[in-house]
Amino acid sequence: MTDVTSAKSARRPHHWRRDLIELAALFTAVAVADAIANLIGHQPDGPYLLMASAVALVATAAFHTWWARRHSHAPPPDTDTGPGRLAADVEEAVETDEPAETVLWRMRTTVRDAPGALAALCIALARHRIDILTLQTHPLAEGTVDEFLLRAPASLPAQQLTREISAAGGSATWIERADAHDLVDTPTRVLGLATRTALDAAELPLALRQLLGRCTIHSLPALSITGRPTGESAPVEGVLEETVMRLRDPSGGAITVERPYLPFTPTEFARARALVELDARLGPRVPRSEDVLTLPEGNEITVRRADRGDLDAALAMHGRCSEHTLGLRYHGPVRDADRYLDHLLSPRFGRTLAVQTASGRLVALGHLLWDGDETEVALLVEDDWQRRGIGSELLGRLVALAVEAGCESVYAVTQAHNTGMVAAMRALSLPLDYQIEEGTLVITARLAAVPAEQFAPPAEQRFPH
Repeated sequence: MTDVTSAKSARRPHHWRRDLIELAALFTAVAVADAIANLIGHQPDGPYLLMASAVALVATAAFHTWWARRHSHAPPPDTDTGPGRLAADVEEAVETDEPAETVLWRMRTTVRDAPGALAALCIALARHRIDILTLQTHPLAEGTVDEFLLRAPASLPAQQLTREISAAGGSATWIERADAHDLVDTPTRVLGLATRTALDAAELPLALRQLLGRCTIHSLPALSITGRPTGESAPVEGVLEETVMRLRDPSGGAITVERPYLPFTPTEFARARALVELDARLGPRVPRSEDVLTLPEGNEITVRRADRGDLDAALAMHGRCSEHTLGLRYHGPVRDADRYLDHLLSPRFGRTLAVQTASGRLVALGHLLWDGDETEVALLVEDDWQRRGIGSELLGRLVALAVEAGCESVYAVTQAHNTGMVAAMRALSLPLDYQIEEGTLVITARLAAVPAEQFAPPAEQRFPH
């Protein structure tokens, strides 16, 4: 309320009818009191009764005043709770408190869609010296989901922060640690993901994962490996069901995104659908960058991205590979190997690197496959071109792609006696985990805090003479 409004309220005129009613009430009360005094005062014990009544009235009035002050919801009369007082408290805390260690948190909470609901959350955060770095709102049919990026004192546990938010009116609160990558504002991050998707069709699953946070993404093809319809499809507009969204894959089939710990909002669904529509409009595309390398014996090879346009060349390479080599790669009947190629070369399921000779013959393939929350690496090198460092070169490049994509680990599935693959994984100089079951070996490399440049040395250093 402004000072002008307060002054106007203070100068409101009194109506004469209200004064007349108050004066009549006063005379009536005096008359009633005189009648009671005359009635009781002429009795033998009248004076004592009047004194007892006066004491009882005083005691009742005192008790009523004490009770009203104790249980009133209003603030104490001498307390200033306005915006000016809150700003003064925050400024005083900033000036007097010594700098403390802080951590970043990502937090979501649902509040009532009412004036002041968000302000109550902000005040609760300010009391604990928590800085709000970014804020997004996701309107719902009932209420609003507010997403915060917070810088909080390291001494404040997440459980206490959740309790404070709940006391301030938040519900369904979710919180997790953030890092410096989350400091990028949302429009900039979405534009960057759209640019990556426009340049490379294989980026769509990764862009969706980075857009929506921790989630599991499955690309479900319309046709199985044997060529039979799978029945997987989604409406053009997509489907949103709490923690699951289904989007129509432009290459056929459906893209399923699951996040069991946190329901998707209509805003997130609209952003994801916009990325898919962008991918559909641009059509199939793969960056055409090439690196020409020289093997120790002097032969030149070219390493480049591959897609379904290389299917015929990949099938021809399969025909030149021995059953032993194909068995090490596909871990199953060799006659089914050709059926996997169309799936493996699709950019929707990952990235594929091809090695070809100066004459254009394809002699090796390396696959980086998105497998839900995990990422698989796989290699196939033609028999006549093995033991020349080609597999290690492909593996290093695939791991570099995984690091750039933000993958936490990669795994390779092979046979326990495949010493070439084991040696290539060990040459990465990464922490490795080994699991052996019935002759099948799974090697997992952890990629935390590893720069992509570690796996991309200069070309002249890759194949020393």
